[in-house]
Amino acid sequence: MKLYWVLPLFVLAACQPNLEIEISSDAESEAESSEEEMEYMPSTSAEDAVVYLIMPEDGAVIPAGELKVKFGLSGMGVAPAGVKFPNSGHHHLLVNAAEMPPMDMPIPTDSAHLHFGLGQTETTLELSPGNYTLQLVLGDHSHIPHDPPVVSKPVTITVE
Repeated sequence: MKLYWVLPLFVLAACQPNLEIEISSDAESEAESSEEEMEYMPSTSAEDAVVYLIMPEDGAVIPAGELKVKFGLSGMGVAPAGVKFPNSGHHHLLVNAAEMPPMDMPIPTDSAHLHFGLGQTETTLELSPGNYTLQLVLGDHSHIPHDPPVVSKPVTITVE
């Protein structure tokens, strides 16, 4: 492709301050349109997948301070965020979440939605006195729940 015609366009553009010129090839246009058409496909969970809290136990009364929380998973494996591997994901701990996050979007990151994207299977929380509900949601490589979602039963504890 000969580009001897490009120089006059740049001269013309320099004389026209509001003129925008975009040069793209057909290959670039095709790549852009195919990226727009791509949709996220949720990761499929294993039929027998179960995520659960090993500790604390439901109904536990715990002294204020540090609380060790251990996560359990069966039927699937744990993999860090960003690692796309079949039948795997990483934990998200919901702490007093007002509602479940959307199951077709990345799980938010805030004080009610804690991410363990390095593949951690336990954590320590500093909790002040009060009642708490803890629940796990397994997220895929993109922090999106699997299809069908792998969600634990909620565990309610009291911190004194």
